Amino acid sequence: MEFTAGQIAALIQGKIEGDAAISVSSFGKIEEALNGQLAFLANPKYEDYLYSTNASIVLLNDSLELKHQVKATLIRVKDPYSAFATLLDQYEKLQTQQLMGIEQPSFVHESVKMGNQVYIGAFTYIDQNTTIGNNVKIFPNCYLGPNVEIGNNSIILPGVKIYNNCKVGRDVKIHAGVVIGSDGFGFAPQTNGTFIKVPQIGNVVIEDNVEIGANATIDRATMGSTLIKSGAKIDNLVQIAHNVEIGSNTVIAAQAGVSGSTKIGNNVMIGGQAGIVGHIQIADGSKINAQSGVSKSIRLPNTAVTGSPAFEYSSALRSQAVNRNLPEMEKRLSELEQIIKSLRLNAD
Repeated sequence: MEFTAGQIAALIQGKIEGDAAISVSSFGKIEEALNGQLAFLANPKYEDYLYSTNASIVLLNDSLELKHQVKATLIRVKDPYSAFATLLDQYEKLQTQQLMGIEQPSFVHESVKMGNQVYIGAFTYIDQNTTIGNNVKIFPNCYLGPNVEIGNNSIILPGVKIYNNCKVGRDVKIHAGVVIGSDGFGFAPQTNGTFIKVPQIGNVVIEDNVEIGANATIDRATMGSTLIKSGAKIDNLVQIAHNVEIGSNTVIAAQAGVSGSTKIGNNVMIGGQAGIVGHIQIADGSKINAQSGVSKSIRLPNTAVTGSPAFEYSSALRSQAVNRNLPEMEKRLSELEQIIKSLRLNAD
């Protein structure tokens, strides 16, 4: 697939400097790109590559003033990184749109309702009364249980398992190995030291424009729904427990874990390997640093926390500074004790 500079500029509302008819068929880093590829310049420290790159087209900031002559055709935009992301997204969609039909061997129950331009990869099993929207792409080795719903334009990548009654919205992307709707970790302790399993009869609801990274797990609710709201982005290897709510446009980095019944607000940022206990609330706009352990609710919006147990970010930094100075402080304290001891002996 080839695209001209003119077509690309129209898609991202860019301004062309150079040959509008020049075309590209792939992408490359600005320092490595070849003729026929498109690159972008967003970080100023890579500017020198702009004047030596072999890329045919380069996206760059509309305010950047050139220091030297450039061989490539330039497309100026307000935000090169976001514009480049838009192009990659469109490129990927064009590739997946070509996939259609049901590969064999696969099993699709006769009661399944299926929209137009659907693709189902080989060795996929789709159980009864499941609904699949238009332009959905389900890659090989997936399992969709009974009564599952998949909204229009969603992409289910290889090896995904979606248990019964779970709902996936529109324009959702679920990466390889994700498990949605497995049982929540619910066991009732008994007086004799054993545990009785609490059946998990709820489901998982994933709203529109959500992305879930590879091998993440989202447990079904004990009752009701575990809820991932629109625009949320969940990284690889994240664990979301039963009855959790993740707010709109919240992002969670890899290996983080959220315990049961915790409610996370909108536009929250959670760093990698952070752990959040159950039954608490995280206010809108909160920022949780990597490897933090959050054991209490964060009720004030836009609060940043770090540490384990996590507490307010600037206070945590001051505490770390004090900890670094403890050896020197101990030395000074010992010297003061010696001075006081000497003064007392002299006074006697």
